[in-house]
Amino acid sequence: MAALIGRRLMQLPVIVLVVYTLTFCLAWLIPGNPLENPEGRRPLPEIEEAMKKQYNLDDPVTFYFDYLAKATGVAWVAGDSTQPFDLGPSLLHPDWTVNEILADGLPVSITLGFTSILLACVLGIGAGIVGGLKPNTAWDFFSQVLTLIGISLPSFVIGAVLLILFAAKLGWFPVGGWGGIQYLVLPALTLSLPFAAYIARLTRFGMIEQMKSDHARTARAKGLTRMQVATRHALKNSFLPVLSYLGPAAAMAMTGSFVVEAVFAVPGIGRHFVDAVLGKDLTLIMGVVLVYSTMLIIFNLVVDVLYHWIDPRIQMN
Repeated sequence: MAALIGRRLMQLPVIVLVVYTLTFCLAWLIPGNPLENPEGRRPLPEIEEAMKKQYNLDDPVTFYFDYLAKATGVAWVAGDSTQPFDLGPSLLHPDWTVNEILADGLPVSITLGFTSILLACVLGIGAGIVGGLKPNTAWDFFSQVLTLIGISLPSFVIGAVLLILFAAKLGWFPVGGWGGIQYLVLPALTLSLPFAAYIARLTRFGMIEQMKSDHARTARAKGLTRMQVATRHALKNSFLPVLSYLGPAAAMAMTGSFVVEAVFAVPGIGRHFVDAVLGKDLTLIMGVVLVYSTMLIIFNLVVDVLYHWIDPRIQMN
């Protein structure tokens, strides 16, 4: 286990460096001028030239290595930066640094993503167990229809329907914003449905396979009921594919909440990242990608460790 964690932690900086390089190349090629204000007015030529030199926007190679050194803490160790992980100033928001923007919006996005994954597990595993224990029945058909809807409909459609029905028409939840738990329900449900659909499918197929296995038949022959066999034997093995999916799903829930945040006016990282891409805010783009890529790697590592802990027979590379 320790060797597995050590190998993955050694791979982390290499993977992040590759992601950083690819993101930098794509972000630099985005058309537009990050020094323009939202109204499209550009500063005077001499001011623009000074700002380009200040932020290294006139030299991609210098920008690449300077930003990487500050973001990784190398510049701080060398005494060239005042903080260990300096993601730079935002070009679109002169009064904010990228660290401040992330500190303000990241907890909101993490809360939304984490809640949606928990909700997806509850809905998906529940529907999968029902479908797996009663295949080809009305319950199974109903769960598969809901699964198909969850996979097929995009999040902005689901969010719009829930917003119109439960917020605008019935008034059960606020239309948008962020505050108490009532603000979290609709966006978390919207974000969770596609993940719940995949989890339901994985759980259903796993339960059907496990209930037909030799050890399940042996348990039934010993006098255990069908439900006891399902909860004591089949569910654990059926959960392994779901666990493998949860790592990428958790990261996707954090990063894929951009559309949901826009629909429900949630003040997370999503709106800042979209504005950064549209306005070519290089520092904010790079900062968000670095943070989210690191989160993705860590989530996958946690899943691998849990996978090995649940079933020690599985050898992880």
